[in-house]
Amino acid sequence: MSEALRVGVVDNLDNLFDVLPDYIRKPLEERDDAEDLIEIIIDLGRPPEARVDEGYFILSDRVVEREDIDYVIQRVGSFTKDNRAGIERTLHRISCMRNRLGDVVGLTLRVGRAVYGTIDIIRDVIVSGKNTLLLGPPGVGKTTKLREVARVLSDELQKRVVVVDTSNEIAGDGDIPHPAIGRARRMQVSSPERQHDVMIEAVENHMPEVIIVDEIGREAEARACRTIAERGVQLIATAHGNTLKNLLLNPTLSDLVGGIQSVILGDEEAKRRGSQKAILERKAMPTFDMVVELRERDVLAVYRDTAQAVDVLLRGYDPRPEVRKKTRDGAIEVLKQDMDKAEEREIPSELLSGQSEGRMLRVYLFAVSKNYVFKAIEQCRVPLQVADDLNHADIVLTLKSRYRKKISKIKEAENRGLAVHVIRSNTYVQVLRFVRDLFGQSEKGGGTEESGLLEAERVARHVMQQGESIELAPRNAFVRRMQHKIAERYHLFSQSIGEEPFRRVVIYPRRLEDIR
Repeated sequence: MSEALRVGVVDNLDNLFDVLPDYIRKPLEERDDAEDLIEIIIDLGRPPEARVDEGYFILSDRVVEREDIDYVIQRVGSFTKDNRAGIERTLHRISCMRNRLGDVVGLTLRVGRAVYGTIDIIRDVIVSGKNTLLLGPPGVGKTTKLREVARVLSDELQKRVVVVDTSNEIAGDGDIPHPAIGRARRMQVSSPERQHDVMIEAVENHMPEVIIVDEIGREAEARACRTIAERGVQLIATAHGNTLKNLLLNPTLSDLVGGIQSVILGDEEAKRRGSQKAILERKAMPTFDMVVELRERDVLAVYRDTAQAVDVLLRGYDPRPEVRKKTRDGAIEVLKQDMDKAEEREIPSELLSGQSEGRMLRVYLFAVSKNYVFKAIEQCRVPLQVADDLNHADIVLTLKSRYRKKISKIKEAENRGLAVHVIRSNTYVQVLRFVRDLFGQSEKGGGTEESGLLEAERVARHVMQQGESIELAPRNAFVRRMQHKIAERYHLFSQSIGEEPFRRVVIYPRRLEDIR
């Protein structure tokens, strides 16, 4: 391994070698490639072996006896229910194999390393504040990156970070976490079955800004992830699954990226899409805003918009993530899109722009349930997205009680000129009524008339192209306000005319000063 790639690596190999019998330890200490060591295998009745990047080698002709296994067990921490132990203040992991009677007959001593600088390749993703999911096969460095994420966010960005550490995988064995996670706090998990409980406990008891979790693999953990995301806490995690497509097809974990549902299209829509009437669509907004596929240790793919990527996949196209590669001299090469496929169908423009500013309205929620909004979006089938950041919002939805108090967030939104909509209580009925009013749907939820916002988008583009003014359909005051904002975004002039309930917006081809 080159010196450039070894900078910032802490592996504590001496601590690992100290727990081994002499006939296994000495051959390891004499080798020149110990820094490439991945794991040591000790199985009863077989010669001990070591695995490195390029393969494996036998450490001794002598076969392992039960006394050798006992020697190691006495020098490491206690094994938990998942048959894992560690060495205090290190990142090494010792896993055991047992026979039918519960006796240990094999040990895997996996080398744990703190690699500083390993997230340079995705630093922009991590510091964005968005929920990020890391995917990839074993051995590509997912857990190593989580350690560095914890350190960077807690030390450099000075955020309140809590690591939910199942089996002490991230921060090492013992009560004192390894320095590799910086100032981040670590909550230990006694067994994998309790991971989701500890995730929720971390949010409720310790007020973190960021939660870091390794290996989301159960439905309960997926639900806990959504709960955390709804409370405005940044979530960074890894999950069982090599690619976004694999994860989407996993019924247990697909909710992390929005889930799948079967939808029956009308004849005209099926014809327009060129598809069958029964199709698969994304069920809800993803828990994780971005997904990173770790394909190799120094090669990864970034999906900056999980919702859009899933929509593209379900339509049978390749989402074309941004592929990044770290070279041996430490430089980062960025490819604009994944070109692994020799032939690739062109993605329809409506899919690529499906979440752009011109099609998708973003609402920031203050004291309003995300679940209610997601359910209303699904029922009304409208282009509305929940924004986790006020900087990315078009409108704000809050409660009457919170609006009266003029909380700082609400003041900030009004100072920015954002429309603030108020509902009486945090109930699904109130949220559903808001969504229907916003998009001009009837109480029956049929949505037969065109949404006032989509109408304004369509008309604004037509006005720009044809240079003629157009009247829109009568709408309520809140929708008219949003229509004016859409016209302003296209640098067009608009004004309201008529009396209620027939008051409506007119969009003109030029600004007011040009008309005068």
